[in-house]
Amino acid sequence: MPYVGLTGGLGAGKSTALAVLGRLGAATLSTDSVVHSLYARDAVRSAVVARFGDSVAPGGVVDRSALGERVFSRVEDRAWLERLLWPLVAEEISAWRREAAAASPAPVALVVEVPLLFEAGIEGDFDATIAVVADEELRRARAAGRGHTALAERAARQLSQDEKAARSTYVVINDGTVEQLEEKLSAVLDKLRR
Repeated sequence: MPYVGLTGGLGAGKSTALAVLGRLGAATLSTDSVVHSLYARDAVRSAVVARFGDSVAPGGVVDRSALGERVFSRVEDRAWLERLLWPLVAEEISAWRREAAAASPAPVALVVEVPLLFEAGIEGDFDATIAVVADEELRRARAAGRGHTALAERAARQLSQDEKAARSTYVVINDGTVEQLEEKLSAVLDKLRR
């Protein structure tokens, strides 16, 4: 079964696409969810607090917004956090992949949502990649609706949509309804299964 990396910029609709792919029969994993669970690990939380102070983990729980403010403003802090998290994320993905591939009935594909797929240089780990893209104004509106007002700041560490699209096996434009997105993703899954 195909092993697929799903990516796209903030507000493009990656999470919606991942949910749609799950409904279409794919086994799915969000690396954002993996990272969220890693912050609950004592060793990770302790390392983050040692680096950034108690203000990023009030009450012993990592505040992703507070941490984000720190790491998005300083390249060296972001690089440190990525060195801490990315190997752990890779371990979680490997374990999930083994389990999902052994599931019965077998999923139509294994899809991992990785916002920084190309930036991390792991696109070669996948049989194919899908970039979800959308109009910039639409992305801003979607991001603002989720409380991400600093789209440009967060997007600055990512490749542009055009670069992600150029590097991807498939490009899905997410500028309509969820039903339209489902049609497009269903067509991609059909191609992947051939």
